[in-house]
Amino acid sequence: MLPRSARVAGIVFASMLGAVLLAFIVAGVWVGVRAASAQAHLRTAQATVGETVDSLHDPARAAGLVEELSRETSAARELTSDPVWRAAEHLPWAGPQLAAVSTIAAAADDVVGGALTPLAEVATAFSLDSLRPSGGRIETAVFDSIAEPARAGADQVAAAAASVGAIDGGALLAPVRDAVAEVSELLRASATATDALARASVLLPPMLGAEGERDYLIVFQNNAEWRSLGGIVGALAVVHTVDGTMQMTAQASATDFPRYEDAVLPLSDELLTLYGPRPGRWLQNVTQVPDFAVTGPLAKEMWLRETGQEVDGVIAMDPVALSYLLEATGPVLLPTGDELTADNAVQLLLQDVYQRYERPRDQDAFFAAAAASVFDTVARGAGDPAAMVAALGRAGDERRLLLWSAVAEDQAVLAETSLAGGLPVTDAEASRFGVYLNDGTGSKMDYYVSADTSLTWDACVAGEDDRATGGATLTLTLTSTAPPDAATSLPRHVTGGGVYGVAAGVARTVAYLYLPEGFELTQAILSIDRGFGGGYHDGRQVLTFSADLAPGDSVTATVSVRTVAPSARTLIAEITPTISADIPATIVSDCVSP
Repeated sequence: MLPRSARVAGIVFASMLGAVLLAFIVAGVWVGVRAASAQAHLRTAQATVGETVDSLHDPARAAGLVEELSRETSAARELTSDPVWRAAEHLPWAGPQLAAVSTIAAAADDVVGGALTPLAEVATAFSLDSLRPSGGRIETAVFDSIAEPARAGADQVAAAAASVGAIDGGALLAPVRDAVAEVSELLRASATATDALARASVLLPPMLGAEGERDYLIVFQNNAEWRSLGGIVGALAVVHTVDGTMQMTAQASATDFPRYEDAVLPLSDELLTLYGPRPGRWLQNVTQVPDFAVTGPLAKEMWLRETGQEVDGVIAMDPVALSYLLEATGPVLLPTGDELTADNAVQLLLQDVYQRYERPRDQDAFFAAAAASVFDTVARGAGDPAAMVAALGRAGDERRLLLWSAVAEDQAVLAETSLAGGLPVTDAEASRFGVYLNDGTGSKMDYYVSADTSLTWDACVAGEDDRATGGATLTLTLTSTAPPDAATSLPRHVTGGGVYGVAAGVARTVAYLYLPEGFELTQAILSIDRGFGGGYHDGRQVLTFSADLAPGDSVTATVSVRTVAPSARTLIAEITPTISADIPATIVSDCVSP
């Protein structure tokens, strides 16, 4: 038998152990109950937050949702931040799950309190009707009340997105990891939306002439004849703004511009290697370089040489973007008697017009008349403002609406947005490829060419630091959908008639494939008996190839790369916007941990 002292010690130890176990049980129950309650609040908030974020373009609508959202996120944060919960975050296995939940709750509450609440405070004095032109004028002062809370909110959302993005997914159970990924994606989208609102509130007043008169050159891209940023420049117009008023003061056709003997502005040796002097010698080719900061100055200089007018910026848009605006304005009657609608705009402007008019000048005149009619409709305040903002946002996201400003302060605001139309940037969030397509036929055969792009991780290894290593493959397939008798059934000004050395009915495409920084090429294969050319552009390796497609023909380019150093887990390919709104201008592939 044990001595009495040993039995007492055993009893005391057992009692202590029991107390510790009881404490753990109580703490576990405490944490479990609070976790369930926090989850319920977050789920309720989730049902509201999507609608709130979607309504940021209309702060008045968002205001009614913010108070309800704040109650839910505050409750979730309180439930996941008490001392017991914080202590439990240091436990093995369970700790990382609890830390992830508390981080999400805090991020959600920060977004509501730091971003949405300030916007809600100004929302009651703001209405989207304030953006509706009255007598051709927009009251620019409405943006003054939005600018400061919008910028503060954008910064708060960006910080919240960074905190959730820093969570180590490798230590999480699948359900928690999926929830973190879902919230992270939502916060990234929210950061983009709030940042766009902040930038717009700063940029729009001066663009609308609040600080003095401005003139903007609008170049309309024709997606039936591809260029890297969309299509050749066909019609042009100048919009004059002053004190919130907008007026179209000039129109022209690209056929009015000569072929310049030399590039109107110096082009770098890298650009000359890849594109030659063409972007600087023909107005139709200024969008060949996939960087609107190059395009804008070239177009500005050409307009100056032919008209003597200095413009303050250049805006590009295509018929698909025009169709989005028509969704907001409704049908527009053209001087020709045609009714232009969201459903028929692309076909009417990029196909039917060539059946009707043989001369390029007449085709451009029809396009210019259509653009002027839509502009007049918008300037008169027709259409729903919310739908108009959504249409412009969609066009910008798809890089169908681009803007370059000759005013340095404005260009700084535009930088790093999709509106700037810059080269694909590899950063901490994503590694970006570029797939840029150009017509080599000298015609409008790209209306009948489809471009299918895929992007995959081949051997992705996701590390604990949220970085990835491995290989990736980019695949581009071009297919001619032209009718078998295209050489004779399509108009000569669509086929090109063999003028530029390409047989009628054949579509020649020149592709430029930009590899992301931090990756090296391992293999490049073409399905036809041709090789790749290439060069470099601002630190990015570029592969080029050309293919001639008869009706029904296709060509596939397969390019494989691997990471030189750990990179972001997300791969993105930015693609030339085509006539089809159903073909995404951006595709994404994520590295998923095994």
